[in-house]
Amino acid sequence: MSGADEGNDPEKLGGLTGIDLVRRTLEEARAAARAQGKDAGRGRAMPAGARRVAGQRRSWSGPGPDARDPQPLGRLARDLAKKRGWSVHVAEGTVFGQWSSVVGQQIADHAIPTALKDGVLSVAAESTAWATQLRMIQGQLLAKIAAAVGNGVVTSLKITGPAAPSWRKGPRHIAGRGPRDTYG
Repeated sequence: MSGADEGNDPEKLGGLTGIDLVRRTLEEARAAARAQGKDAGRGRAMPAGARRVAGQRRSWSGPGPDARDPQPLGRLARDLAKKRGWSVHVAEGTVFGQWSSVVGQQIADHAIPTALKDGVLSVAAESTAWATQLRMIQGQLLAKIAAAVGNGVVTSLKITGPAAPSWRKGPRHIAGRGPRDTYG
């Protein structure tokens, strides 16, 4: 036999092949490590300060999300707002900042929120027809807003149409009846 074939001779390996050979080799390596005073064959040591609960298996990080992964900024901001008591203010800002997604694009194209005070949301419609339509679906709008930002943030709506045109022209206006006094 050649020198290369001697290492693969099953008789020199005690007749072991496959997995049995691997187990024997591993045990020999562990025994050699123990003889040198090393703690071999016990797996990885727990990190300093970590404590394993009795009966709980060690969990390995895998391809799924983990508590050690970077967290989304929105989740961190929401947690900070909750801790500091800013949740109501954030919800109020959501009504204004995400108006089109809260009420729908069609309504957002024709009406905008102008103020929110004491739970009353003021909404300015672009025409009197849209103001009337929004007053008719006021209950549905309140339900959509409550679903998006939470109950109690907006309790009622104050819907107004466009403001009447001002007849005041310039900073030096003279008080009076306006344009009606020139019509004869």
